[in-house]
Amino acid sequence: MADENFEFLVAGLPEIIRYLEEQGSFTDAIRIINKFLAESERLPNILKLRLKWEIERIERIKKDYTLTIKDAFESLKSKIPDLKEDDFEKWMHEGFIEHRKIEGETRIFNNFLPNLMRDCAEAKEKVKEPDKTREQVISLVHEHIDRVVEIGEKAGNRFIEPVRNRVLMKLKLKPNVVPEGEKVRVWLPFPRKDPLQPEIRLISAKPSNYVLAPKDNPQRTIYFEKEAVKDEELEFQVEYEYVVQASYRRVNPAEVKPYQEGELYNRYTSEQLPHIAFTPYLRKLAEEIVSNEKNPYLKTWRIYNWITNHVRYALVPEYSTIECISEYAARNLRGDCGVQALLFITLCRISGIPARWQSGWFLNPINPGPHDWAQFYIEPYGWLHADLSFGGREKDIEKYHRFYFGSIDHYRLIANIDISSNFTPPKLHYRSDNVDNQRGEVEWKGGNIYYDKWSYELKVLAHRSVSEYAYKC
Repeated sequence: MADENFEFLVAGLPEIIRYLEEQGSFTDAIRIINKFLAESERLPNILKLRLKWEIERIERIKKDYTLTIKDAFESLKSKIPDLKEDDFEKWMHEGFIEHRKIEGETRIFNNFLPNLMRDCAEAKEKVKEPDKTREQVISLVHEHIDRVVEIGEKAGNRFIEPVRNRVLMKLKLKPNVVPEGEKVRVWLPFPRKDPLQPEIRLISAKPSNYVLAPKDNPQRTIYFEKEAVKDEELEFQVEYEYVVQASYRRVNPAEVKPYQEGELYNRYTSEQLPHIAFTPYLRKLAEEIVSNEKNPYLKTWRIYNWITNHVRYALVPEYSTIECISEYAARNLRGDCGVQALLFITLCRISGIPARWQSGWFLNPINPGPHDWAQFYIEPYGWLHADLSFGGREKDIEKYHRFYFGSIDHYRLIANIDISSNFTPPKLHYRSDNVDNQRGEVEWKGGNIYYDKWSYELKVLAHRSVSEYAYKC
């Protein structure tokens, strides 16, 4: 299979298969898929690839909807002790609790709870204990942004407040997933060289027979191999330090220059199927948002402002189950950080603005987590940052809303600067995430090993300003 770009997702499914999937009749859908594949000589190759993938995609969809109504009710009751069945049913019917039929049974989306707490004011009011961790993180970030803006306005600095992070990441494969003696292959994300990340140092890696991808790899990884042992958990880990800094940019629209045709412009204003697709709807949407604006920076602001005010943050099913992420975001007007970033990138490119992906982790010391954002190119300022989900969270506070259009905080770990890029060495089977790489990837000769068979953990061991931290080689 090798690293796969999944362009075959642009091939629509035959209507009978799509209908059965929408009804949750997955067993029947797979039966019809196999019937199509039995006559593969008459299938276009792109449709054949799509149908082969669809069997895997169906299994992944089912893994995103594993909760029974009883399971979900009990989970929500831990947040709302006096929860009533009538309230639960009402929120289901109103679309606040995402669910679907699978083989005739109602199944609830695994991540329904945080979406419900964000979208349903009535449910949020009934919660007994507020999310204090989230409040602490937002307060920490606001204090940091205040300092960055103050320093940037006075000194005109671009890179501000460097910090040195020490990170430990582990991946653990459950026992007996792979037969004894068979080789397990693992790719963990690793920081890539970037203007925000000028220094990176590997401290240790286990097992010791690793392959570290080049520092400028679009999706940088550290690769391991290890033989499976019967009844034993397999563990892989990496520890590293890196310097990361905030970037503060103030752009004067009057100074913005027209783009010059060339490799950078052509590459970053092109489609990247299937997720950066110039569909008719997205073309019309871009025209509606940008209107008659000609200045590239102001065009980009219109796109950023529209997304942050119209596309609500929500956790979504795994990216590998979504056919076109940018279209998904524009149709549903909701999505997580990566979904919003891909919509922004797509609308920018349609509008003639070079834009690209960036991702890794939001590495704050209180509650780090995977995160995605975007970059856009303005002449003569170069690459600027746009964090759509954080900008949307801050849409009612102009200072912070504006900050995330062009500038960025220093709570970042950048491992990826493109989507769906090949690993070093290449993966042989389908990836668990065919877009991003934040959690890692695992496989053996028998195929990909999906998320339900392993766990990952990232710890921030140290987070200190460079002036307080003596760097020792």
